Amino acid sequence: MRYVAIGDSFTEGLGDELPDGTVRGWADRVAAGLAATGEPVEYANLAIRGRLLEPIVTEQLDAALALTPAPTLITLNGGGNDMMRPGGDMKRLIDLTERAVRRCADAGVRLVLISGADPSDRLPFGRVMRRRGDMLTAELGGLAARYGLDFANVFQDTEIRRAGYWSPDRLHLNAAGHQRAAGIILSAMGHPTAAHVVDPAGTGGRRLLGEARYYREHVLPWIHRRLRGRSSGDHRSAKFPSWTPVGLS
Repeated sequence: MRYVAIGDSFTEGLGDELPDGTVRGWADRVAAGLAATGEPVEYANLAIRGRLLEPIVTEQLDAALALTPAPTLITLNGGGNDMMRPGGDMKRLIDLTERAVRRCADAGVRLVLISGADPSDRLPFGRVMRRRGDMLTAELGGLAARYGLDFANVFQDTEIRRAGYWSPDRLHLNAAGHQRAAGIILSAMGHPTAAHVVDPAGTGGRRLLGEARYYREHVLPWIHRRLRGRSSGDHRSAKFPSWTPVGLS
């Protein structure tokens, strides 16, 4: 199996940091889960934080399909950054996704569609995110059904919405969240995996963080990047741009 993941910070693995400062994330965990079935797996991850859906399904998908040897499996998630922009056009996101579906079908590559986890419960613009996310998730499910694709619906997993699965920025999953997402995605791909559950007794501390500190450290820097037309992914490259053998650790 040659598996390549494309997407934004969710797929890159932001929030699931390793001791050396690199990020792991659900896609790395899914690759390891596939290898654990006994089939040799080579893995590439072209996701970059901050990316909008259009460059994911054009630039990243171009690079994925150009890999040698060709991929046998691609996972696609995107649209979260688009939903945070004013006037997000959900129909355009679905149209972009459908073009990617057709390209993968024409190339003979198995595609798995994934809806990202729902961060809206603790975000200042959460109601808008939830409404747009529900719309996009429903359309993705319909698209997957029409084309006979596997669809991992992480967005509507109510457990992962709890604070214990999220980083201090409230926008990205932490290690526990990525572990749970990996279980959901592996199960949707036909490899039943128990989804990770955190201890409810140990997840209350995050609510003690002052709102002023949260806005100062996370919300205001995001607003400043938007005003300057910058992205957290500017000048970053993919973490695994070519095939990497996956071990069983």
